[in-house]
Amino acid sequence: MNRFVVISGCSGGGKSTLLAELAARGHAVVEEPGRRIVKEEVEGKGAALPWVDLAAFARRAIDMAIADRALAAANDGWTFFDRGLIDAATALEQATGETVAARLNASHPYHARVFMTPPWPEIYIGDAERRHSLNTAVAEYDRLTAAYPALGYEVIPLPKAPVGERADFVLDTLRMEG
Repeated sequence: MNRFVVISGCSGGGKSTLLAELAARGHAVVEEPGRRIVKEEVEGKGAALPWVDLAAFARRAIDMAIADRALAAANDGWTFFDRGLIDAATALEQATGETVAARLNASHPYHARVFMTPPWPEIYIGDAERRHSLNTAVAEYDRLTAAYPALGYEVIPLPKAPVGERADFVLDTLRMEG
């Protein structure tokens, strides 16, 4: 059974907070590639930023997501990814029209169930790494909710609930698989 679980969805929907809760409960987690790339690029005065060069940013995110999966192979139990390869591939497809998601997914699949944070305007906050509007975040969410099922994943919407309840929901859903 594939134990690499993606938490994807709307930017600003509480993914990172949920991953922190899962980590606090002892689960392996992988930070979002995009946030790490933005920090590195801003510190190094680079241009692989989503608001400067989305294609370069997405290519870096693809490389980082593949490396993250390789490192996570040593983990026992569930590993939860704050976004992942399909998110990055979808961004590259949007930026360039290249079709890469299916090929990358065939080589680097995740667990069959992907948990999606819905748009949640009440908690959406921009910051140094999230400079886009809520409308842009919702458009990305719409692309992802189409991309994952097209690749054979079951999309499980996360409830708009306190983080502890969200973590319970994820773990209970995965426990039901046996």
